[in-house]
Amino acid sequence: MEVEITTNKMNYLVDPNLHIWGWEVPVYLFLGGVTAGILIVVSFMLLKDKGEKSHVVANRLALLAPVLLSLGILALFVDLEHKLYVWRFYTTFRFTSPMSWGSWILLIVYPISFLLTLTTFRKGFSKASLWIDACIQSKPRIWRYLSAYFWLLGFSEKHRRLIAKIAIPFGILLGIYTGILLSTFGARPFWNSPIMGPIFLVSGVSTAVAMVVLFSKDHEEIEFFTRVDIWLIAGEISLLILFITGMLSSSEQHLKAIQLILGGEMTTYFWVFFFGIGLLLPAFLEFMELKGRKIPGTIAASLVLFGGILLRFIIVEAGQVSTWIGY
Repeated sequence: MEVEITTNKMNYLVDPNLHIWGWEVPVYLFLGGVTAGILIVVSFMLLKDKGEKSHVVANRLALLAPVLLSLGILALFVDLEHKLYVWRFYTTFRFTSPMSWGSWILLIVYPISFLLTLTTFRKGFSKASLWIDACIQSKPRIWRYLSAYFWLLGFSEKHRRLIAKIAIPFGILLGIYTGILLSTFGARPFWNSPIMGPIFLVSGVSTAVAMVVLFSKDHEEIEFFTRVDIWLIAGEISLLILFITGMLSSSEQHLKAIQLILGGEMTTYFWVFFFGIGLLLPAFLEFMELKGRKIPGTIAASLVLFGGILLRFIIVEAGQVSTWIGY
């Protein structure tokens, strides 16, 4: 009698390296991180009553949160193998599953991001708001179905500070979750670090701040957030150093995994393109800009965004390549 035994070692998608995540996952992690950063930055400025000094942040930036989050979820949906069963994520909650946590966090963050947008919609997008009002007055029978919009608008404006207070912890949860999703994946040593969550959170806030510099035309606002971004980049570099030293002082498998960026196949991508062009160069340009050199802030902001998405691509790919088993 012939007995056939199937194990993961016979699955070419799992062994010796993972081949299950393509471009969709790092794009989702990047957009989720930017969304988290936007929620945190906008809410903080609203609570500090900085609307007059930071027009883009306090009145307009929040609109990007639901838009970017939608694009990120779309990328994640494209990655799903069985798309028709996506609803099953919400039929249960598994306390020990980061994907279960992520599904429910996304479900909660969505309405929060919409409400945060509505808190300053009339002020930040006055033309669009007036256009909606004019449409309702001209065709009240058709637009009367949007009566909930006015109720939500009034509710959001009235409870602006409360919404901002709720958005900050959920923004932090979303930002950290994008890193924890990988770090709890114990089968891959490159991801198996508690520093992964904080790295993704700080990187997400930094990319959100870069968005402000990219869209703002106010000199004071750009200068303030340029200073903030330099500190965020410094924090991100510190966390990356902790991540690398932690891996170097761990098990043999962690030591081999970190070699992927310390002389291995991803060294150039990590140190030249991400660390050099995506972190150090924008920090240097921002520093020189604050010193009075005429350097367009959009250059440094674009490089920060480039570094943010490249970081996710490198970490996702390095994790899939790394393994506990030596071959």
